[in-house]
Amino acid sequence: MASGDNRAHLLEGLSGEGLRIALVSARWNTEIVGRLADGVRRGLGDLGVTDLVEHTVPGCFEIPLAARAIARSGRVDAIVCVGAVIRGETTHYELVSEGAASGIMTAQLETGVPMAFGLVTVENQAQALARSEGPGGHNVGEEAAVVAVEMARLVASFPTP
Repeated sequence: MASGDNRAHLLEGLSGEGLRIALVSARWNTEIVGRLADGVRRGLGDLGVTDLVEHTVPGCFEIPLAARAIARSGRVDAIVCVGAVIRGETTHYELVSEGAASGIMTAQLETGVPMAFGLVTVENQAQALARSEGPGGHNVGEEAAVVAVEMARLVASFPTP
């Protein structure tokens, strides 16, 4: 989270106790993704989530399919997706980042299972590091953990007939 005050406000009254959350992490850009995954674990722990299942996939482009398969299993309340797409010299950056974002959105809408977007799509390594800081710093994974719990609670409050 960007600041302690903001983080406390986001967590106020929010509990992840009893939820089963999945974490889907890309293996590409492992240094950054590892820091994001640590943030997810930290954020979920702060919210009382004790049931976390973790899966890895080759890269960000594969995250939507894995998340969709996990969601369809009916075994999780929400999914946190983490990865890092860092701009290079080709259009690969646009294809992967847009494909991952669109795929995650489509998968959550198709399945009704919340999927928090914890991917950083950045221009360079320095920006990725700045968005994946340790405890007390800005960590997109930690923020996505809060989103997953909040959305799991919201969706559960509107059961399907």
